[in-house]
Amino acid sequence: MNYDFSDYQKRLKNIVKSKGLKYSSQREDILKALYNSEEHLTPEEIYSKAKIYNKNIGLATVYRALSFLESEGLVNSISFGTDAKKYELNRGHHHDHMICLGCGKIIEFYEEELEKLQENIAKKQGFKLITHEMNLYGLCADCEKSED
Repeated sequence: MNYDFSDYQKRLKNIVKSKGLKYSSQREDILKALYNSEEHLTPEEIYSKAKIYNKNIGLATVYRALSFLESEGLVNSISFGTDAKKYELNRGHHHDHMICLGCGKIIEFYEEELEKLQENIAKKQGFKLITHEMNLYGLCADCEKSED
């Protein structure tokens, strides 16, 4: 699914209104920073990009907003153990990740056969699969070459 940024704005406004919260343009600026990025970003990278739209945004605000946006399903995160999290906009399509342990590069992929296999395994176990995340860890082609 491809959403326009206005779709995310509307969703955010509806969520904030339904929760009785004050609307903050800073949350929107963070969404915009993620919307305009093809990469998975750390909070610090999001902060740098959001400052383009709002010079007064603070790093603590970014952390709080990301927590809120993730809890509301507008953004997703990938944990890197003790290294932190990286975030991406929830664009409404499922995908999995390959994460390079050398450089931190994240490669998104979707494999229909793998999805069906996971569903079949769950079904055989009498398990109702609702959602899942798959992260594969290894070395990207560039890092593998540099090890040789």
